[in-house]
Amino acid sequence: MNSDGAIPTEAELIERARALLPALRERAARTHEEGNVPAESIAEMKHAGLFRIVRPKRYGGYEMHPAVLYEVQMVLAEACMSTAWVQGLLAVHDFQLALFDDRAQADVWGSNEDALISSTYQPVGKVTRADGGYRLSGHWRFSSGSAHGDWIFLGSIFAPEDGSAQPDLLTFLLPRSDYQVIDGSWNVFGMQGTGSLDIVVDDAFIPEYRTHSMTEGFEIDGQKGLKVNTAPLYRLPWGQLFARIVSSAQIGSLQGAYDAFLDIAGKRVSLADGTVMAESVSTVRLAARVATEIAEMRSTLRASFDAMMHHAETTGAIPMEERLRYRYEAGTIARRCARSVDAMMEILGSSGIDKASPILPFWRDIMASRAHFANNPDNIELSVGGHMLGKPSMERFC
Repeated sequence: MNSDGAIPTEAELIERARALLPALRERAARTHEEGNVPAESIAEMKHAGLFRIVRPKRYGGYEMHPAVLYEVQMVLAEACMSTAWVQGLLAVHDFQLALFDDRAQADVWGSNEDALISSTYQPVGKVTRADGGYRLSGHWRFSSGSAHGDWIFLGSIFAPEDGSAQPDLLTFLLPRSDYQVIDGSWNVFGMQGTGSLDIVVDDAFIPEYRTHSMTEGFEIDGQKGLKVNTAPLYRLPWGQLFARIVSSAQIGSLQGAYDAFLDIAGKRVSLADGTVMAESVSTVRLAARVATEIAEMRSTLRASFDAMMHHAETTGAIPMEERLRYRYEAGTIARRCARSVDAMMEILGSSGIDKASPILPFWRDIMASRAHFANNPDNIELSVGGHMLGKPSMERFC
């Protein structure tokens, strides 16, 4: 889609995403049942350029404001949250790869600008030093969209045996030939369509240049990719982009649920007194609350990244208090969306829980998304509160 070098506008990308919604809605049940985003959906999103939003221009990307990525993801989630989740993750990984040594970027994009990267950052791998790099083995879980990945990011804690440095969480970049995707390893009630399968690696060699350090990602300046990717975009903290990509699809999914709610409420007649549900005071009030909640979450997301981009374009450093606040805001989204969609389900009664109900898939996926570690605000509250009370923060993923 970018072969002529043209960079689309945000409005054009949103229009492309909206054009895909009818097909994504038609495939939503199949996506859930098969436990994977269909290949044709991936192909259509590639053709629309939806995986290139935060990729460096040097490799056919758009280098756009990160809020554009979340806007696209939220649009897709109005039809199918699993598809939006996978699109967002596979796209945001391009941002992290831009922080790697340029040799790693060339390995992935040099011969295939359509290459996709999946991930699982669980620090469960066994890693040892080797000449020129590392050797890695292990069994990881929860790699969303892994069936479509050409490469993968895997996490592991590395601590030098000589104690010369503190343990650090490293991300290792591996080609598809160096890992196994375990079919049938993802069986859940919601977000089944994300295909978050297990990954197995048996003694793979990873060159030093195909690694990225969480510490460097937090401190920003030491990241090797900044030598070649000099746009202010790449001075944003990687943890901020990732935390939002696993929470923004819920906002779009809540919008999809809200649209279904309004449609049902406008038609449903009470069996008790014959009144139309939309005339109920409780229905009207809930409609107002949910609409306002969606608008506030969207505006906060945009404002947060506007502020971070301003820092990246001027001072280059984002104050820690702001970083913690933005990270905490992202961590609350899944719970907020869950409360809203649950309230709509409750008021719809049997119209909500019917297996054919259009709101049910949104409820199911939003509820399931709370299980992701980044969507538990309890995990970040101690760092936020401690910082406010003058204690040093140990949080490095913000």
